[in-house]
Amino acid sequence: MTRVFATPLALHDAVGEELGVSDWLHIEQPRIDLFAEASGDHQWIHVDPQRAASGPFGACIAHGYLSLALVNLFLPQIVDVRGIAMGVNYGCEKVRFPAVVPVGSQVRGSATLVSTETLNGAVQAVIRVTVQIEGQDRPGCVADTISRYYPA
Repeated sequence: MTRVFATPLALHDAVGEELGVSDWLHIEQPRIDLFAEASGDHQWIHVDPQRAASGPFGACIAHGYLSLALVNLFLPQIVDVRGIAMGVNYGCEKVRFPAVVPVGSQVRGSATLVSTETLNGAVQAVIRVTVQIEGQDRPGCVADTISRYYPA
């Protein structure tokens, strides 16, 4: 379920709160292959299922940066800030890839509002997004994202 904030200023009252989780997403080889094309990273652990089967992970794995890119898919499923003229991605403060995401995995995002501040009329929010892997204790990615929400 999406957490709705009526205005950007309402984010200030939710600092420290878990915001929710996204839907599960199945990571299939075609998605990994498309990311390899887009990024130019064709390392065999990502795109060669036969070689990867005898490699260190037993199968192809998603690129770490693919796991990070999914944050952009998951975040709008978790957080909806209304009353804005626009929202912009300002970057990330910290990104880690604690575990590999094997092909065939189910992943989803969970989010916690870490901090907020008002800057030049916009509300800047640091939201920690964790890319959970179904059945695993360690996540595939943890990213402290920075978004700026400009009031309408």
